[in-house]
Amino acid sequence: MRSFEEPSLSLGDLDAEAAGQLIAASSDVALIVDEDGVIRDLAFGSEELSSGGYRDWLGKPWSQTVTVESRPKVEALLREASIKAPPRWRHINHPSAEGADLPLLYAAVPVGRKGHALAVGRAVAFGRDLRANALLQQRLVSAQQAMERDYWRMRHMETRYRVLFQVASEPVLILDSTTLALEEANPAAAKLFGHVAARPSWSLLERLDAAGAETLRDLFAAVRATGRADSTTVRLADNGPEFVASVSLFRQEKSSHFLVRFTAGQLASEPGSSSGRDMLLRAVESAPDAFVVADVDGKLLTANRAFLDLAQLANEEQAKGTTIDRWLGRTGVDVDVLIGNLRQRGSVRLFATSMRGEYGLTTDVEISAVALPGSEPPCLGLTIRDVGRRLSADARASREVPRSVGQMTELVGRMPLKEIVRDTTDLIEQLCIEAALQLTRDNRASAAEMLGLSRQSLYVKLRRYGLGDATAESES
Repeated sequence: MRSFEEPSLSLGDLDAEAAGQLIAASSDVALIVDEDGVIRDLAFGSEELSSGGYRDWLGKPWSQTVTVESRPKVEALLREASIKAPPRWRHINHPSAEGADLPLLYAAVPVGRKGHALAVGRAVAFGRDLRANALLQQRLVSAQQAMERDYWRMRHMETRYRVLFQVASEPVLILDSTTLALEEANPAAAKLFGHVAARPSWSLLERLDAAGAETLRDLFAAVRATGRADSTTVRLADNGPEFVASVSLFRQEKSSHFLVRFTAGQLASEPGSSSGRDMLLRAVESAPDAFVVADVDGKLLTANRAFLDLAQLANEEQAKGTTIDRWLGRTGVDVDVLIGNLRQRGSVRLFATSMRGEYGLTTDVEISAVALPGSEPPCLGLTIRDVGRRLSADARASREVPRSVGQMTELVGRMPLKEIVRDTTDLIEQLCIEAALQLTRDNRASAAEMLGLSRQSLYVKLRRYGLGDATAESES
């Protein structure tokens, strides 16, 4: 820190009141500390801090108003101020009645005038409020963690894709949708067409007969225009075997690509029925939302990969034959309520509950389900969506009083009734006490009379909810 060049000339004969106003305006919190480290006066730069109950620091040693890990920093600030060392900024936390610590950045400057013994050894501690910075840092950490989770999820998806691509028994090619240049081929394709991966100039159309090349070229144009996957029958050159070529279009970054899969045999006469059903099954298996089929008693018959990930299972065999309430439901009745509604209504939408993994992972989920009584055997289909990201950590940690009957009923099934009643009663009682203290400007006697309580009962409740310093006043 660099001081003024000529403070005596530029500031003149600055009196104590003007100096106090300058000190208070220059920081969020200003403390006047004597040579023993006791806070003799303090000022706040905002109404929020001024009304936050921090005036109780007055008359206490500065080191007793901070958290344990911050006390060595306070001692260092006072020691540096006593020897008039250049001031250094230090991060210090004050405990708060609201639960979260109050982070401040302090620097201590010695003050005093010649001939005034009362000012000898005193220092002014300037504090800057770091709560906004702490909130931004927390958001940054949360964003980084979310990015890392997404990154690893993408890595796992890529690994699964690579494994499937390599072990697939059918020949699969990936082509550039514009130039039809070969980009990748699995081992089955390399076996069918030769080691095509080692020849960048290799062309798929050149390996087909004239009719097949023309048909496949038209199919590429149709898929490129509509974006819908389609199939056609082609034959390899030199009177080679006949295959069904299925073409799909997908985008990666800023370019589009064709995925061409070759299946031995003739093209089905009704591709819309069989291939469409197969595509639907593949889509369900690969969907990011969990999907399970259970019998009418809730025993699991089959599940897709997303459900196994949420349940922390290695394979589907670990889940088959087990009732789904092993993983679903906050209480023992959630699954019974869900199945009962399915039997009566046939379908259920947005049923909120939670899912428990085999290794303790708990996830908030929403379930949409349908009953299929006409199938053989009768069964239930459940789509389970992870909604944990919708619920921010702050919203889950807060304990706000429900503002409507709808919000109150949302707690049913998530908590026992006696806990809902107890917590709601406590919160309402706390809010009423806070409102009474605010209306009476913190006059405890008037607040007790307004609430119809004795003063001793009010002090007990103040201590219970951590509202202000009730101990000192009750003893006085």
